[in-house]
Amino acid sequence: MPVQAKLAAAWTSFMFLYIYVDYLALYKPGFVDDIRAGIVHEFDTGPTFVALALTLIAIPSLMILLSVTLPARVNRTVNLVVATLYIPVSIFNAAGESWSYSYFYGFSIGLEVLLLAFILRSAWTWPRRTASPATLAASLDSEPLRSPQQA
Repeated sequence: MPVQAKLAAAWTSFMFLYIYVDYLALYKPGFVDDIRAGIVHEFDTGPTFVALALTLIAIPSLMILLSVTLPARVNRTVNLVVATLYIPVSIFNAAGESWSYSYFYGFSIGLEVLLLAFILRSAWTWPRRTASPATLAASLDSEPLRSPQQA
């Protein structure tokens, strides 16, 4: 499987977790009341908050597209930088939460960090050179034909 596809799949999985953690947090008692009062996690909901929240969602969302469209060298660097920056962002999401939700946040953050570690590993170990389609086709043509009994 191409590295670009692995990265796009990992960023997609990360986004599903990221969004659903926020969605499931709405079920915590008092959370919706705080939102109605204009507060989310001790922050006032205003233009700055929603712009920051949009930015935090937009970057990994765009990484899905960028992972399959950027040239390999740039792609590798961008994935390494963004995944590294999102580890503390994911951990910060548990700041100020009560211990009664420690399993929820610990599990969700653990999964997010595992996905980010997978992205880092995939980008870091990305082969520096890949065979061109012509070289790959030539190598396939040079293999001797085998009958089903020989294979």
